Amino acid sequence: MAKEKVYNLYHCGYLDVREWLKETDIVLVPLGSCEQHGRHLPVCTDGVATDIPVQRAARLANVPHMPLIWFGYSPQHLHPAGLASGTVTIRATIYQNLLYDVARCLIHNGFNKIVFATGHTSNMKVVDPALRRLRYETGAFVCVFRNDAEAAPAFAPDIIENPPEETPGWHGSEIETSEVMAFNQDLVHLERTDKDFPHAPAWAGKSFSKVNGSPYLIYNGLNVAWVPMDHQEYSDTGLIGNPFRASAEKGEALFNRKAEIMAKFIDEIRGIEVKVHNRSYDTRSF
Repeated sequence: MAKEKVYNLYHCGYLDVREWLKETDIVLVPLGSCEQHGRHLPVCTDGVATDIPVQRAARLANVPHMPLIWFGYSPQHLHPAGLASGTVTIRATIYQNLLYDVARCLIHNGFNKIVFATGHTSNMKVVDPALRRLRYETGAFVCVFRNDAEAAPAFAPDIIENPPEETPGWHGSEIETSEVMAFNQDLVHLERTDKDFPHAPAWAGKSFSKVNGSPYLIYNGLNVAWVPMDHQEYSDTGLIGNPFRASAEKGEALFNRKAEIMAKFIDEIRGIEVKVHNRSYDTRSF
């Protein structure tokens, strides 16, 4: 009986990796986070949001993937010292160096196209320096594909039901709750929460408002300033939105929609001609 094909490179021997490189020069790397998601969801929520779609997209597109990098850049989700939020965050420079090293090793192995796929929007704030360094130093194709909830309303209007004012794509709302339900219903505790929506920080004046979890502070209806706020300054429970329209069926549909779009994206980049001019990453010389 023939063995099932192994897509996760973490489960492959080096001969298997060599076989993969005969088929493709593309590899997927899912990026999650370990952070509070309100009173009703686990800290693995952003990892779930990307790891499952990556696994499915890899099979649809016939490319390998790495295991989930489960931590990310989440300083805004730490609570005061000694008050647990479950958040584990990595400093921006360390996270950039981590992604750089992972990609350089994959390029060293022979891959030319590295597709990071993030389930946590705030990872996007810090990854650009690493991506540019990789591109400029090696010539490889590198990118971050968005599997985060904030991106989902644009491609899943037929799946979600929350209206925009109930923020379906924000922290712990309909989309993320549905995905965790599809992953493991036992990890969702809706009985612990209510609907919750953001407000301007207490230190801001009456001219300021807040409608979502972006770093922008709204002044007289305009996004005029990027302010490094902590999540708890504008969200009382960590939730932004209404999770009560969530369902496991919606979560499955979202996983599949993400996987389908990712697979089509992979098919498009297959034809991009890439010439890696600096493949070796022999750290013995460091």
